[in-house]
Amino acid sequence: MGRFLNPDNSAFQVALNSEIYVDKTGLLEYTNRVMGTKQGYICNSRPRRFGKSITADMLTAYYSRGCSSREMFEKLNIGKSTDFLEHLNRYDVIHLDIQWFLATVDSVDEVINFITDSVLVELRESYPDVLPEEVNTVPDALSRLREENGQKFVVIIDEWDVLIRDESANGKVQKAYINFLRGMFKGSEPTKYIQLAYLTGILPIKKIKTQSALNNFDEFTMLDAGRLVSFVGFTEDEVKTLCEKYRMDFEQVKKWYDGYCLGECHIYNPIAVVNLVTKGKFKSYWSETGTYEAIVPLLNMDFEGLKTVIIEMLGGSRAEIDVSSFQNDMVSFANRDDVLTYLIHLGYLGYDEDAEAAFVPNEEIRQELTKAIRRNAWDEMIQNQRC
Repeated sequence: MGRFLNPDNSAFQVALNSEIYVDKTGLLEYTNRVMGTKQGYICNSRPRRFGKSITADMLTAYYSRGCSSREMFEKLNIGKSTDFLEHLNRYDVIHLDIQWFLATVDSVDEVINFITDSVLVELRESYPDVLPEEVNTVPDALSRLREENGQKFVVIIDEWDVLIRDESANGKVQKAYINFLRGMFKGSEPTKYIQLAYLTGILPIKKIKTQSALNNFDEFTMLDAGRLVSFVGFTEDEVKTLCEKYRMDFEQVKKWYDGYCLGECHIYNPIAVVNLVTKGKFKSYWSETGTYEAIVPLLNMDFEGLKTVIIEMLGGSRAEIDVSSFQNDMVSFANRDDVLTYLIHLGYLGYDEDAEAAFVPNEEIRQELTKAIRRNAWDEMIQNQRC
């Protein structure tokens, strides 16, 4: 049992200990089904506070050989599955939280080496006679271990895109990071040692020109959540159940926090609903977990009347957009639609896939966008006065 190799199940236990836990272990039925297949490479992106880390912790607790989780899972939905025990705590799991690594190093240039060294140390501790000192990359180590003992790995990366977002202007670091990921997952050799790869973050995988840098991954996004739609956030039925338990007005909850329409499914922001039912107050909870000021620079770009379009959406209209040109980063914005697509991934806009249109999903987001528009107008006024 280590920090990064075969962690224990304590992180997921914290979620289970919470006053509100909504069972999303049905996702494990899907990951069990695609293990060891070409569909076993998954990138599941969604906005902040939509349960990304809890999901990563759940996958780790279920698959990791570093713990015994039968009692934890057998009463949950996955416990009813016929293959529940077949995969339970059977794999070497590598769990990386890129946000933690970034916050721990003195310089962002050290992140990739820190990740590599941290994982190699634990691999050598677990398999001391297999990895000679000249092995200095994680992919090489995993390949050698697979050759030696036949064991495949489950690799889980939380906040996979934090370097893409926080270091958007640092091309050197981004290139090194993408190369690290491609070495881990791309090509024929990784198929020999990867049993399951699960990446989660806000952004889909970075595009290089018109193609994903890791085009062997199945991507599930706020544009198209596919089969994982019910695991993106709280479903309407789950919210209705919470409203009944906590005696909340469902129609009011729907007005404030509904609006993410993914296929046939209505999805609610989990952190907003949890805060509502535990605190009993309708308000925007996004300001408490982040800041609307993060999108003000986007409004300053004002591509093709971007601010006007958002103001019109605040009034209830929709904007037809082409989401295909967005490069899944924060520096390659070429037009209005790129910015609107980014706002969809952030959760500030909803998306109607059939109509190919963006819209303001609910009252919580309407308030956040209104604040951003006002702040943008204030910044413009100050700038004009200075000129």
